Amino acid sequence: MKWRIPGCLILCVVVLVLSVSAAPVYRLALSGTINPISRDLVVRAIREAEAAKAALLVVELSTPGGLADAMRDIIIAQLDAEIPIAVFVAPAGARAASAGALITLAADVAAMAPGTNIGAATPVDLLGGEEDASVASSKAINDAAAFARSVAERRGRNVSWAEAAVREASSLTATEALAQDVIDLVAEDFEALLEALDGYLLPDGREISTQGEVRAIRPSLRERLLDHLANPNIVYVLFLLGLYGLIYEFFQPGVGFGLAAGGVCLALAMLGLQILPINVVGVVLLVFGVGLMVLDAFTPTNGILTAGGVVSLTAGSVTLFNIQDRAVGLSWVTIVSMIGVTTLLFAFVIAKGLTAQRARVATGLSAMVGRAGVAATDLHPRGQVRVRGETWAAICAGEAIFTGESIVVERVDGHLLTVRRADDVTAPRR
Repeated sequence: MKWRIPGCLILCVVVLVLSVSAAPVYRLALSGTINPISRDLVVRAIREAEAAKAALLVVELSTPGGLADAMRDIIIAQLDAEIPIAVFVAPAGARAASAGALITLAADVAAMAPGTNIGAATPVDLLGGEEDASVASSKAINDAAAFARSVAERRGRNVSWAEAAVREASSLTATEALAQDVIDLVAEDFEALLEALDGYLLPDGREISTQGEVRAIRPSLRERLLDHLANPNIVYVLFLLGLYGLIYEFFQPGVGFGLAAGGVCLALAMLGLQILPINVVGVVLLVFGVGLMVLDAFTPTNGILTAGGVVSLTAGSVTLFNIQDRAVGLSWVTIVSMIGVTTLLFAFVIAKGLTAQRARVATGLSAMVGRAGVAATDLHPRGQVRVRGETWAAICAGEAIFTGESIVVERVDGHLLTVRRADDVTAPRR
């Protein structure tokens, strides 16, 4: 009995030492679009895991796709990594679509959770086109298909399906992907994945151990901010709001709110424009469209410049980003919403301006036109009238007007009023 307690203590110490000395497992959650920021995050995770001599890096993936260049950089980093990398499409309901499918294929271990799907890697702008595809479209499809085949071949996975995912937008569930040798295993969750991978033997002879400490890699504050700014919809809205803020400050100087808000929005938009692939012509068209609408508010074109501004804004919005995949690019909902709100705003301003132009002048002698009054003397045709409590020299434009009759001012010539009888005026204005 006296040896049992020391024996248990020794066993606990041995287990503790073994667990501490075991290589750690690194874990990275990667969701959203594949962009330069997510690329930098994956590359950083691989470098940190390699520096710690980790036993495994698990990338939990859920993405609709993203930019081709960022995807290729991630795959290159995966293929060159010194440690095993497992891509786990999770949780249930997640997907590894488009670029995400090829990133999954490039992993040492490809796994999926039940209720997930993988595939549909065809460039979206090439789907549903004419039967005779253009030379550029054929080149893009062939290039993507060849890249998918090479990645699948490198990892010993289903090469035929990899090509079909690009050419035919093929997509599979987790069960189907396992049956067709697209992935290596299906796991319920992260813990089940680690259990399944403990002792897993890779094709190159390396054995994975998952007994070590699990260390999560989290994006920094800068990476989280830039990841949001890598969303074309957010950058687009910020850019237009920045322009509107500066326009407001220009016409309402001294307040400072428009300058501060517009400046911040434009600064954030510029950060996003540095991250995303943009077309300078699109930026110019956006600025030009807003400028046309501003000019229409101060020139008597009756909405012609606003119509031109709408056309310019639409063209600029469509061509602003060089992202063909609308699933990760600028959505039509955002474009229509922003252009609609902008058009309504400037239409309201123009309508108010036209109303002000047509309004009767409220000051000066011109304000007398249309005023009602009463004849102070007989007008044959000259005499005097009282308008707004004042006596004026007047001349009647028609038949003679007699004292006490109601009159209406038709014209002002210097200090002489031209008036006419107003039989319909029952209560003269004084």
